[in-house]
Amino acid sequence: MKFITKRIHAFLDYPVAIALIVLPFILSLGSSHPLALQLSVATGIAAFILTLLTDHHLGIFKVLSYKLHLIVDFAVAIVFIISPFVFGFKGIDAYYYWINGAAVLSVVSLHKPEIII
Repeated sequence: MKFITKRIHAFLDYPVAIALIVLPFILSLGSSHPLALQLSVATGIAAFILTLLTDHHLGIFKVLSYKLHLIVDFAVAIVFIISPFVFGFKGIDAYYYWINGAAVLSVVSLHKPEIII
């Protein structure tokens, strides 16, 4: 049952990017490794820029294809899921990345097939 459309995804992009920048400070990430805070902030900034450049109705410059956007989202999800293992994140740091990685992976996998092609 795939129900995420290009339009729904576009409306999620900006708030998610801002959350990736702000939440690490609110949650005091970085207790197990300073990279736990820095990786999220950097990813949030990159996600915001990616959204600005994506060819969908909320993209400003529309120079990157939506398919490329989904590929980048998928790659970020995988990086988030493996980061706690690679960098030794523990506690809230690890849970933050696993939950975000699973959420992004879910959104990408729930796209309607005609949207991805």
